[in-house]
Amino acid sequence: MQTNSTFSVIFFTRKSSSSLSKLLIYARITVDGKRSEISLKRSVLVNDWDINKARCRGNTSKIRFLNAYLDEVHSKLLDCQKQIFSEGKMVTANSIKARYLGEDENHKTLRDIVEYHNSNMIEVLKFGTMKNYYTTEKYLYKFLDNELKASDIYLKQLNHRFICDFEIFLRNNKNSKNELTLTNNGVMKHLERLKKIINLACKLEWINKNPFQLFQLKFKKFDRQYLSERELELIESTFFKKEGLERVKDCFLFSCYTGLSYVDVKMLKSNHITRGIDNNYWIFTKREKTNETVKIPILPKALEIIKKYKAFSKHNNGEKVLPLYSNQKINVYLKEIAKDCGIHKNLTFHVARHTFATTVMLSNGVPIETVSKLLGHTKLSTTQIYARVVETKISEDIQNLLIRFKTKKEKYQAVNKPIILKA
Repeated sequence: MQTNSTFSVIFFTRKSSSSLSKLLIYARITVDGKRSEISLKRSVLVNDWDINKARCRGNTSKIRFLNAYLDEVHSKLLDCQKQIFSEGKMVTANSIKARYLGEDENHKTLRDIVEYHNSNMIEVLKFGTMKNYYTTEKYLYKFLDNELKASDIYLKQLNHRFICDFEIFLRNNKNSKNELTLTNNGVMKHLERLKKIINLACKLEWINKNPFQLFQLKFKKFDRQYLSERELELIESTFFKKEGLERVKDCFLFSCYTGLSYVDVKMLKSNHITRGIDNNYWIFTKREKTNETVKIPILPKALEIIKKYKAFSKHNNGEKVLPLYSNQKINVYLKEIAKDCGIHKNLTFHVARHTFATTVMLSNGVPIETVSKLLGHTKLSTTQIYARVVETKISEDIQNLLIRFKTKKEKYQAVNKPIILKA
């Protein structure tokens, strides 16, 4: 903290290029010999400026008003210097000027931090994630415009009420058909993204108090859809005459037996398939979402599908292993597949990933730590979202437990057989 720095403010004039009879008034801030100048957007006649007093001469109402304005500017600049000094920051001519003009961190706005975050994260986050941030940004600006009747707001004005009001706005937001556009978890995801942006503002020291400090995000937990063993067999055993449906069925089943997400199946190339340590075929790739490396042994049913589309892979020089449509088109086809197979579930491509974790892996005794590795998760808690212990597995485990109890009892009885003494 500075204690011996020199600080001064003086007013001076420069000739106006538009009028020879007028002078433009400036304020000069000097700290430790270093200067910074501010144009005050005011002018005075040449004969009305007193160089010695650095004020206007005369007693007209216009002159008195102009001198009062200069006194006010001088007072504000002194206040800016005191504020910066009391905050323990470096007092410089430029920092005082920035504080006075509202261009320093103390005057950063919500738009400033949103733009800073998005411009810096565009190379870090995936396109799909950034698209979600842009949607949150759109809702945020709509809220400012509709509810606060403002185009922007200072970060220091953000408080708990702002967050609560934004939540209410999101919950009540309707589309052109007068339908609510967001569920509870959709609202929470937008607030979660805003929270991350505000946390960044705190780290940059653009805001002193975090408005999210006392706010809790309340997500509703839902059981994720997955296919049972019977439903999986139903799809496997159904042949579709329509080529598009058959392709979608195969790609979906491939995901059920590898755990790869839509984008990872789409990006899968022939050079990602190689021999593993057991001399069997493995998939060595990176998750598009997290860039996490995954190594997946290819189960026989997944390998059959790869071989089925070998001609397709050769046709595009091994660039793609499977013929995948757009995610939207695939999900439309999956609805038709579910209907034809008599499956009463909302079938989407991501259901395959849940099916892999639950029905194919965990239900067959594969440890959750192994499943976590195969799914490419960095945290075990993420895998637990996918993982459910189904009733059949519970029943099977209890039966095995009862068998172990019975075996132990029989062994105990054999060892401790009662001795019968003959008379």
